[in-house]
Amino acid sequence: MTELVWFRSDLRSYDNTALHHAASNSSKLRALYIATPGQWQDHGISGRQQALIAQALHSLSETLATLGIALDVKIAERFSDIPALLKHYCEQHAIRALHANREYLLNEMSRDDAVSEQLAIPCHWYHDRLLVAPQDLLNGSGLPYRVFTPFAKSWRAIVTQSMRTPLRRPPAQGKPLKPAAIPPFCSTLDLGGWPVSENAALERLRRFCAERIQDYDQQRDLPAADGTSQLSAALAIGLLSPRQCLARLQAEARAHWQEQACGEATWLNELIWREFYQHVAFHFPQVVKGRAFRTETDNISWSGNETHFQAWCEGRTGYPIVDAGMRQLNQTGWMHNRLRMITAGFLVKDLHINWRWGERYFMRQLIDGEFAANNGGWQWSASTGTDAAPYFRIFNPTTQGQRFDPDGKFIRRFVPELAHLNHRDIHQPPAGTNYPAPIVDHASARQKTLEMFKAVR
Repeated sequence: MTELVWFRSDLRSYDNTALHHAASNSSKLRALYIATPGQWQDHGISGRQQALIAQALHSLSETLATLGIALDVKIAERFSDIPALLKHYCEQHAIRALHANREYLLNEMSRDDAVSEQLAIPCHWYHDRLLVAPQDLLNGSGLPYRVFTPFAKSWRAIVTQSMRTPLRRPPAQGKPLKPAAIPPFCSTLDLGGWPVSENAALERLRRFCAERIQDYDQQRDLPAADGTSQLSAALAIGLLSPRQCLARLQAEARAHWQEQACGEATWLNELIWREFYQHVAFHFPQVVKGRAFRTETDNISWSGNETHFQAWCEGRTGYPIVDAGMRQLNQTGWMHNRLRMITAGFLVKDLHINWRWGERYFMRQLIDGEFAANNGGWQWSASTGTDAAPYFRIFNPTTQGQRFDPDGKFIRRFVPELAHLNHRDIHQPPAGTNYPAPIVDHASARQKTLEMFKAVR
């Protein structure tokens, strides 16, 4: 009798808990991935990420075929169509058990509950996507954490006490197979240098931890520098697991990974932020439903200025560092994290546009889009979320550019009409330059922001 591994956001053969347990239970496995283009459209999943998934599936199919495991790819328009599809598939292939790794967002959990109810076979759900499951990290009162710092302290304590080695790839289940054809479910796009296989993602992780992580705390805020890991897309679709990231960090950093003032610990902190936002989305599902974590901020009267919003989307606000960040996003499907904060803060606190507009726009562009991280970042910038920036913390976009791109190297790359300016003028282009004037006055916009937030306190 055959057992089924249902792949979702875990497109890897190494350190895959569901695959490991299925292989331990049975010598005959099938694998399945279900593409849901209609659901992806509803959730704002970008075309780039869909293309990344498609290419990753080709690689996974080849890997599993060498292990004698057939990977089928089916298409269901939405999550609601999956239980019936799975029921038919399991009957067709005489499947006796289903194995899958848990996902912790509201719609995904409802989908899995419906699958468990529909299927007449055992469904085994495994904790895999995070290093610490949301149910396993609560404060002393048994409640979820609302602030990052105590969450991170408890998270480190749990992980330090229960660290485990990533799982190996399972042994071959039989003779190698010919990989099955992957049905087209999205447009084919050039993904540049993003890794599309788990081996490529692991190699990028190794190089980053061996060569650049030591300077991460000094380089990560400089968009012109190659200072970040750029592993976020691999983590988003599961080419890498957080356990693999932590294991490689420990192997390279040895005793330094828990120290606070070093690149290794700073990168670890970013992994913890990723887990924190996943926990927030699990414990406080109102954020998944479009609500602010700080409910009083839902009463803010945001601007509906679509002209300003379109200028922001297209990178023509008249603030060079903002426009460079938005053009990077539009051209590459990725944006440097410092620029995500700057551009988000500008939309909300200079243009006074609802953060949800920006949240949706980012998801539709990002190759590394993950709902929890994107929502958490936007609510942090908008001062509406858990552990959010104080409402009176308002980035000055000009001084942010001067501080983090002092020579204008990054701006020149993405705003080429300013490339001829010197490093002083490039942050405040003089009149007559073929570049738009600022669409708002920052000082005036800042004062209005303070008034807007005070009105709902």
